[in-house]
Amino acid sequence: MDRGQSSPEPPAPVAPSPSVIAPVRAVVRLRHQVRLLRKRRPPPPAVAPDPGAAAPRVHQEQPQFFTFDGPVERASRPARKRRRRSRLVLYPETSRKFGPRAERQSRAQRCLLLLVAIVGFQVLNAIENLDDNALRYDLDGLEKTLQRAVFGQPAAVGRLVALLRDYLATHVHSRPLLLALHGPSGVGKSHVGRLLARHFRAVLEDGALVLQYHARHHCPEPRAAAGCRQELARRVADVLARAEAEEKTPLLVLDDAELLPPALLDELHGLLQPQRPPRFHNAVYVLLSGAGGAEVTRFVLQNASRAGRADGAEELRAAEEELRSSLHTLLVRQHPLWEAAAIVPFLLLDKRDVVNCFRDEMAGEGFFPEQARAELLAAQLSYYRVAGREFAVTGCKQVVAAVNLL
Repeated sequence: MDRGQSSPEPPAPVAPSPSVIAPVRAVVRLRHQVRLLRKRRPPPPAVAPDPGAAAPRVHQEQPQFFTFDGPVERASRPARKRRRRSRLVLYPETSRKFGPRAERQSRAQRCLLLLVAIVGFQVLNAIENLDDNALRYDLDGLEKTLQRAVFGQPAAVGRLVALLRDYLATHVHSRPLLLALHGPSGVGKSHVGRLLARHFRAVLEDGALVLQYHARHHCPEPRAAAGCRQELARRVADVLARAEAEEKTPLLVLDDAELLPPALLDELHGLLQPQRPPRFHNAVYVLLSGAGGAEVTRFVLQNASRAGRADGAEELRAAEEELRSSLHTLLVRQHPLWEAAAIVPFLLLDKRDVVNCFRDEMAGEGFFPEQARAELLAAQLSYYRVAGREFAVTGCKQVVAAVNLL
């Protein structure tokens, strides 16, 4: 370079920008004020230390955030009330952690609750089983059929269905059911036996589980009683064995039971004994007999006036109970078979019941069931006339023969 040329001058210092100096000065001023406030704060009063107490913990009160309040203003503020936390109850690791209420409960209470639940479930299951077993035999349908087809015997039908319902509610029994239907001729005993046999054949779906035995047909001669006894025992055993295999209750209907020889009555009495095998305990025997017909006739004629009174219903029910008791006593004298029988008496039929029998038979034979014609046919029969009422001497026994003559 030439000497005559001068060297370049150094750059002049750049003055700080006023936008940066102002915040810095503000920070310095604030820091200076804070130092002055700390110096002016009075020291805490001295407290004489307790020689027996532990050394007090010194808490240096330092603000967590900046404030312009002086020490006097902060001292005048009410102190915050610290919430006292509840202490946790701690149990030893080796002990059981039960609450006070759970400790008072014992294992016996839990076992009792479990036992009650089991018993309740068993009872509910038993009730459902009872309903299922009774529904198999359709006793409601049987009752409607008997009420529609059997005239003049509402009390007998109600008692018969009630006895069947109680017995057929379960499948396991300690002894068979023996139903004894007694009454004079023509009151509907044989008709009820046929209806029962037809109904049980339908609901059991097996005709071999229903046995119908007629004394006049199967054992007409008394001298052949020994052979009849063996045959009856064999037939009953076959029916009961088949019913046990199918888990069903069979029906055995014996008509004209008053004509059975004593040997057959002895055989039936032996079949009802509890010493027999279990398959002999699950059966329904229905005996249709005209024995005691005179007792039933006398009862109806003596109580004919009570049936028409509104206040005589209770007396009539008491009289029917006396009738069953007297029939039971009379039959037991003839043979001990009737000792375990449930007596169902069939009463005399009123004249309007005989008219209904004529109309039903006429409709069954294809004739128009005209009321006037049925009353004309019913007027040809014989009647007991007591207290303004008429009771048929032979019931509906002659209805079939009279309709066949039309």
